[in-house]
Amino acid sequence: MKRPIAAVTGTGHSVPRHVMTNHDFAAIGIDTSHEWIFERSGIVQRHIARDGETTCSMAADAARKAMTTAGITAAELDTIILSTATPDRLLPSTAVEVQAALGAARASAMDLSAACTGWLYGLTVAEGLIAAGTIETALVVGSEKMSAIIDWQDRSTAVLFGDGAGAAVVRRSDGKRGILSAYMRSDGTLAELLWRPSGGASNPFSLPVLEDRSTYVKMAGREVFRYAVRSMAEACDRALDGARLTGADIDLLIPHQANVRIIEATAKHASVSMDKVYVNVNRFGNTSSASIGIALDEAIRAGRVRIGDTVLLCAFGAGLTWGSMVVRL
Repeated sequence: MKRPIAAVTGTGHSVPRHVMTNHDFAAIGIDTSHEWIFERSGIVQRHIARDGETTCSMAADAARKAMTTAGITAAELDTIILSTATPDRLLPSTAVEVQAALGAARASAMDLSAACTGWLYGLTVAEGLIAAGTIETALVVGSEKMSAIIDWQDRSTAVLFGDGAGAAVVRRSDGKRGILSAYMRSDGTLAELLWRPSGGASNPFSLPVLEDRSTYVKMAGREVFRYAVRSMAEACDRALDGARLTGADIDLLIPHQANVRIIEATAKHASVSMDKVYVNVNRFGNTSSASIGIALDEAIRAGRVRIGDTVLLCAFGAGLTWGSMVVRL
């Protein structure tokens, strides 16, 4: 097992106050029911941002909590890595707005786009920068305002997503705690299974684009489900192999919170019993790259994991992207 180079020393999360239950969809004219949604996804409710709640504001709130837990100030941050599929604007990055909000004057800041896998990608980038000697302390945040890019007339996607942010402070390890292994993959040939067809530079906003609603998330649900199960299973295998561990060595599995059936299939493949799997998809829905950060922070604060425990993280998302990580807390 490799000697860890970078450790997660503090976590935090933030979600909007407004909660939308499955029953609330009838009020906005979507033909669905609580039973239909819950049976297919395990979701009961999700948090939805209101006016003034942005990707930046949620990220900054989660970041402050993570820094408080880690016992550091914004002045100690060397870099801010923000994973998001919902930047507040296309230019400049939302990360620099988070930097300004925190007052992290000496930190570099950048956005990273890898959809639901983005937070794990961000942790891996932070580890690499620390290993290279470029930085000592990083803030990694996944923040998503998915409600802004969902077609609220499409029940196949509108019922699945929620808003929120999860953050972690990553610092040079003492050699005992830290990231034990990481695995990242992608397959751009499958991009159209989960994407926003318009709104970028190749097909900018226009009246026809707005009318055909192609700026919103489109998903081929069955195909995505199939690839998600297979890819997350592979990712778990690779991360465990990289850390020279098995499922029996894991104290808690925290998978991307997209669908409870995907979570159950991933746990079964990794030989981790469901009592050692953290699940909060029922309360938050799919918060994309914020998902694992929110779940990890909740698990730590609830005492589900403690210092010295070993956690397996895995995710799958648009791109298609997938990845995993073994972390000793």
